[in-house]
Amino acid sequence: MLDSTRRYFRFLPFILCLGLVFSISSQTVFGQSLAYETLLKTLYEDGMEVLKPEEIEDLSQFQILDTREYNEFKVSHLKGATCVGFDDLDLDKINKLDKTKPVLVYCTVGARSQDVGFKLKDLGFENVYNLYGGIIHWVNEENPVFEGQEETDRVHTYSKIWSIWLDKGERVFD
Repeated sequence: MLDSTRRYFRFLPFILCLGLVFSISSQTVFGQSLAYETLLKTLYEDGMEVLKPEEIEDLSQFQILDTREYNEFKVSHLKGATCVGFDDLDLDKINKLDKTKPVLVYCTVGARSQDVGFKLKDLGFENVYNLYGGIIHWVNEENPVFEGQEETDRVHTYSKIWSIWLDKGERVFD
Protein backbone atom coordinates (compact mmCIF):
# COMPACT_ATOMS: atom_id res chain seq x y z
CA MET A 1 0.00 0.00 0.00
CA LEU A 2 1.34 3.46 -0.86
CA ASP A 3 2.22 6.00 1.83
CA SER A 4 -0.64 8.37 1.02
CA THR A 5 -3.16 5.54 1.14
CA ARG A 6 -1.81 4.58 4.57
CA ARG A 7 -2.20 8.22 5.56
CA TYR A 8 -5.89 8.11 4.57
CA PHE A 9 -6.52 5.13 6.80
CA ARG A 10 -4.42 6.46 9.69
CA PHE A 11 -6.59 9.55 9.86
CA LEU A 12 -9.89 7.75 9.21
CA PRO A 13 -11.13 7.89 12.86
CA PHE A 14 -10.23 11.59 13.01
CA ILE A 15 -12.02 12.26 9.73
CA LEU A 16 -15.17 10.49 10.86
CA CYS A 17 -15.23 12.35 14.19
CA LEU A 18 -14.76 15.72 12.50
CA GLY A 19 -17.50 14.94 10.01
CA LEU A 20 -19.91 13.96 12.76
CA VAL A 21 -19.13 16.99 14.93
CA PHE A 22 -19.40 19.48 12.12
CA SER A 23 -22.43 17.91 10.47
CA ILE A 24 -24.23 18.40 13.80
CA SER A 25 -23.00 22.01 14.08
CA SER A 26 -24.78 24.78 12.26
CA GLN A 27 -23.26 25.13 8.81
CA THR A 28 -23.84 28.87 8.86
CA VAL A 29 -21.96 29.36 12.12
CA PHE A 30 -19.09 26.93 11.78
CA GLY A 31 -19.43 25.56 8.28
CA GLN A 32 -17.97 22.36 7.04
CA SER A 33 -15.00 24.27 5.67
CA LEU A 34 -13.49 24.74 9.14
CA ALA A 35 -13.45 20.98 9.70
CA TYR A 36 -12.20 20.42 6.15
CA GLU A 37 -9.38 22.92 6.64
CA THR A 38 -8.44 21.17 9.88
CA LEU A 39 -8.32 17.86 8.02
CA LEU A 40 -6.19 19.32 5.23
CA LYS A 41 -3.64 20.60 7.73
CA THR A 42 -3.05 16.98 8.79
CA LEU A 43 -2.52 15.83 5.20
CA TYR A 44 -0.25 18.48 3.73
CA GLU A 45 3.51 18.54 4.16
CA ASP A 46 5.99 21.39 3.95
CA GLY A 47 7.78 21.79 0.66
CA MET A 48 4.76 21.62 -1.64
CA GLU A 49 3.19 24.91 -2.61
CA VAL A 50 -0.61 24.95 -2.65
CA LEU A 51 -2.97 27.15 -4.60
CA LYS A 52 -6.50 27.78 -3.40
CA PRO A 53 -9.20 27.90 -6.08
CA GLU A 54 -9.70 31.64 -5.56
CA GLU A 55 -5.99 32.21 -6.30
CA ILE A 56 -6.30 30.72 -9.77
CA GLU A 57 -7.35 33.28 -12.35
CA ASP A 58 -6.77 31.20 -15.48
CA LEU A 59 -6.40 27.42 -15.54
CA SER A 60 -4.89 27.57 -19.02
CA GLN A 61 -1.64 28.92 -17.55
CA PHE A 62 -1.04 25.46 -16.03
CA GLN A 63 -0.36 21.96 -17.20
CA ILE A 64 -3.13 20.32 -15.16
CA LEU A 65 -2.62 16.79 -13.88
CA ASP A 66 -5.40 14.76 -12.32
CA THR A 67 -3.64 12.27 -10.05
CA ARG A 68 -6.75 10.22 -9.34
CA GLU A 69 -7.45 6.91 -11.02
CA TYR A 70 -9.16 6.89 -14.41
CA ASN A 71 -12.54 5.76 -13.01
CA GLU A 72 -12.55 8.92 -10.85
CA PHE A 73 -11.36 11.17 -13.68
CA LYS A 74 -14.04 10.02 -16.13
CA VAL A 75 -16.81 11.03 -13.66
CA SER A 76 -15.51 14.60 -13.65
CA HIS A 77 -12.30 16.60 -13.81
CA LEU A 78 -10.99 20.13 -14.15
CA LYS A 79 -11.12 21.60 -17.63
CA GLY A 80 -7.99 20.76 -19.57
CA ALA A 81 -6.76 18.15 -17.09
CA THR A 82 -4.78 15.09 -18.08
CA CYS A 83 -5.27 11.94 -16.04
CA VAL A 84 -1.90 10.51 -14.96
CA GLY A 85 -3.23 8.21 -12.24
CA PHE A 86 -1.65 7.46 -8.93
CA ASP A 87 -1.25 3.73 -8.30
CA ASP A 88 0.01 3.29 -11.86
CA LEU A 89 1.45 6.75 -12.43
CA ASP A 90 1.72 7.32 -16.19
CA LEU A 91 5.31 8.52 -16.61
CA ASP A 92 4.93 8.61 -20.41
CA LYS A 93 2.39 11.45 -20.09
CA ILE A 94 4.56 13.21 -17.51
CA ASN A 95 7.69 12.96 -19.67
CA LYS A 96 5.86 14.81 -22.47
CA LEU A 97 5.31 17.89 -20.28
CA ASP A 98 7.33 21.10 -20.31
CA LYS A 99 9.37 21.18 -17.08
CA THR A 100 9.53 24.99 -17.16
CA LYS A 101 5.76 25.60 -17.42
CA PRO A 102 3.72 25.63 -14.17
CA VAL A 103 2.01 22.36 -13.22
CA LEU A 104 -1.16 22.13 -11.14
CA VAL A 105 -1.76 18.72 -9.60
CA TYR A 106 -4.96 17.66 -7.89
CA CYS A 107 -6.87 14.67 -6.58
CA THR A 108 -9.87 14.30 -4.28
CA VAL A 109 -8.48 16.24 -1.30
CA GLY A 110 -4.83 16.86 -2.15
CA ALA A 111 -2.92 14.00 -0.53
CA ARG A 112 -2.25 11.84 -3.61
CA SER A 113 -1.56 14.90 -5.73
CA GLN A 114 0.93 16.14 -3.16
CA ASP A 115 2.85 12.86 -3.47
CA VAL A 116 2.86 13.12 -7.27
CA GLY A 117 3.89 16.78 -6.96
CA PHE A 118 6.97 15.77 -4.97
CA LYS A 119 7.80 13.19 -7.66
CA LEU A 120 7.52 15.90 -10.32
CA LYS A 121 9.91 18.11 -8.38
CA ASP A 122 12.34 15.18 -8.15
CA LEU A 123 12.07 14.85 -11.94
CA GLY A 124 13.13 18.49 -12.36
CA PHE A 125 9.82 20.32 -12.74
CA GLU A 126 10.34 23.90 -11.62
CA ASN A 127 6.87 25.17 -10.67
CA VAL A 128 4.57 22.55 -9.14
CA TYR A 129 1.43 23.52 -7.26
CA ASN A 130 -1.06 21.34 -5.40
CA LEU A 131 -4.72 22.38 -5.65
CA TYR A 132 -5.71 23.13 -2.07
CA GLY A 133 -8.53 20.86 -0.96
CA GLY A 134 -8.56 18.96 -4.23
CA ILE A 135 -11.56 18.62 -6.50
CA ILE A 136 -13.88 18.63 -3.46
CA HIS A 137 -12.83 22.14 -2.43
CA TRP A 138 -12.80 23.24 -6.08
CA VAL A 139 -16.46 22.26 -6.49
CA ASN A 140 -17.47 23.54 -3.04
CA GLU A 141 -16.16 26.94 -4.17
CA GLU A 142 -18.56 26.68 -7.15
CA ASN A 143 -15.94 26.09 -9.82
CA PRO A 144 -16.90 23.92 -12.80
CA VAL A 145 -15.93 20.32 -13.46
CA PHE A 146 -16.36 18.39 -16.68
CA GLU A 147 -17.32 14.94 -17.84
CA GLY A 148 -15.60 14.80 -21.19
CA GLN A 149 -16.25 18.26 -22.65
CA GLU A 150 -19.58 18.81 -20.88
CA GLU A 151 -19.96 20.56 -17.53
CA THR A 152 -21.34 18.30 -14.81
CA ASP A 153 -22.38 18.40 -11.16
CA ARG A 154 -21.03 14.91 -10.49
CA VAL A 155 -17.89 14.54 -8.36
CA HIS A 156 -16.07 11.31 -7.58
CA THR A 157 -15.28 11.58 -3.87
CA TYR A 158 -13.00 8.51 -3.63
CA SER A 159 -15.25 6.81 -1.06
CA LYS A 160 -18.44 7.28 0.92
CA ILE A 161 -16.38 8.46 3.90
CA TRP A 162 -14.66 11.22 1.92
CA SER A 163 -17.99 12.27 0.38
CA ILE A 164 -19.02 14.00 3.64
CA TRP A 165 -16.79 16.92 2.66
CA LEU A 166 -18.61 17.66 -0.60
CA ASP A 167 -21.21 20.40 -0.05
CA LYS A 168 -22.06 21.08 -3.70
CA GLY A 169 -22.72 18.68 -6.54
CA GLU A 170 -23.63 15.02 -6.74
CA ARG A 171 -21.49 12.55 -4.81
CA VAL A 172 -20.17 9.59 -6.75
CA PHE A 173 -18.02 6.82 -5.26
CA ASP A 174 -17.36 3.16 -5.94
